[in-house]
Amino acid sequence: MAIEHLRTWKIGQVEITRLVELWNWEDDIWMCLQDAKPDIVHTQPWLLPHHATPDGRMFINFQAFVLKIGDRRIMIDTCVGADRERDFDIFTHMRTSFLNDLAHVGIQTSDIDTVLCTHLHFDHVGWNTQLVNGEWVPTFPNARYLFDRKEYDHWMVLRETDTSHSYTHLIDAVDPIIKAGLVDFIDASHKICPEVELLATPGHTPGHVSVLIHSEGQSAVITGDLMHNPIQLAFPTHPATFDMDKVAGAKTRLDFVKRFAETPVLVIGSHFADPSAGYIVPNGDSWKLEHAK
Repeated sequence: MAIEHLRTWKIGQVEITRLVELWNWEDDIWMCLQDAKPDIVHTQPWLLPHHATPDGRMFINFQAFVLKIGDRRIMIDTCVGADRERDFDIFTHMRTSFLNDLAHVGIQTSDIDTVLCTHLHFDHVGWNTQLVNGEWVPTFPNARYLFDRKEYDHWMVLRETDTSHSYTHLIDAVDPIIKAGLVDFIDASHKICPEVELLATPGHTPGHVSVLIHSEGQSAVITGDLMHNPIQLAFPTHPATFDMDKVAGAKTRLDFVKRFAETPVLVIGSHFADPSAGYIVPNGDSWKLEHAK
């Protein structure tokens, strides 16, 4: 049985399957581009209907990706998770089909051998754990969880010194993994396996990484929160509202776009609404997303 929000891409011998927790979430464009007005969307008609509305609002998904590579089962990010207290009602005490969707593609939680968190925002670490008998326990007990050391250290300092963020997600989705001894601290030069390596893409957070996938002469890249909506291909240097370092984020996006534009590398947006993947192509003096066939 096909499930609309599941989508799989093949990159050589690698299967990449998208697991969507929140589908086509709609919000103001300034949530993506700092201080942007709705009419900015009208300059990019290619965004409609998949990524924006005619009145200038944007669509994004909250989603994760699971990779099948031979016997390997690798999870890239883990969405928001269930039973959480979060700052926004939409993310609080969620009940989704996330684990059922994983089972639908033939993967049990015990099959996952690696969990890579592109960064440690709440919507990328949630299913690291699940609530069992009142206790947060690892959802993927046989996995090694990979946290960038710079990223982890940054959040630990923030938790001790800063009052502008909520740190509940560290308590219920990060600390239990540390306590269980399942974390490997890595840096952006890390290679998960011959087909999967990391790409440093700092700015959104200090240790943010994207994920490069290569197999049999084909390539893809999973963006993480380097971008939230394809409009950022058209305006890569426009400050992103939720980048912790907006200058670094703008430079990283521009470098990313220049690196992958007019190449056969499939760009899979971690927050891009369906169809979520495509190729960066020129569009006048800027760029756009050409959806994969």
